[in-house]
Amino acid sequence: MDLGLAGKVAAVTGGSRGLGYYSARSLAAEGARLAICARGATGLEAAAATLRSGGAEVLPVVCDIAGEGGADRLLASVRDHYGALDILVNNVGGNRRGKFEETTDRDWLDIIELNVLAGFRASRGAIPMMRERGGGSIVFVSSVFGREKGGPGLSIYNTTKSALISAAGIMALELAKDGIRVNCVAPGSIRFEGGSWDKRVKADPDGMRAFVRANLPLGRFGRGEEVGDVVAFLASERASLITGACIAVDGAQGRSLV
Repeated sequence: MDLGLAGKVAAVTGGSRGLGYYSARSLAAEGARLAICARGATGLEAAAATLRSGGAEVLPVVCDIAGEGGADRLLASVRDHYGALDILVNNVGGNRRGKFEETTDRDWLDIIELNVLAGFRASRGAIPMMRERGGGSIVFVSSVFGREKGGPGLSIYNTTKSALISAAGIMALELAKDGIRVNCVAPGSIRFEGGSWDKRVKADPDGMRAFVRANLPLGRFGRGEEVGDVVAFLASERASLITGACIAVDGAQGRSLV
């Protein structure tokens, strides 16, 4: 299916590895022109080179998207290089485990900054650029644990990933008149080279086989490209009636009824 993304400009935060990289790769495969950002120049340049080897046009931007001024730097670079923005994928995120009563304000503030405010700042800056284009698409990478209880030790992660889904729904209502759609994807347990699940599988293969049997109905971990392809679809006009939605990409791992 041609998603009609050829020539569109897409910015992907945390695009040097993991789900950000796979989202960028799927968008590039559809002909989108890319801007990817990350804090580390070496990994970012390596990712850009790999994407370019497949024919993509890529602008790498070194910045800390979670820090104040990071989103401004990314978007200014996009405007200077491409002159426009059609798609924003807010992928940057992280976790800090711990029992709720043992978490500190610093723990909460750090992960709120990373998981929530980074995407909100980028979105606020992207909206005027999308209005200039007559519309656009914003996609947040949430989690299956943003849709339901993630388990002990995940109060911060759960809260921040749920916040993305909630805010995206309101943004979708407010921006519908501008032709800007806002959606979330909620990945389940996705394994990719160097990722947390990959490390766990290598460290404890027997334990992870038991985890798969107990939690993953398809009998396997998800793949990065399976998330990236959904991101690309949501960013495209093929998903023109989808806004304010959260699409689970979890192989029925989740237990949410909505």
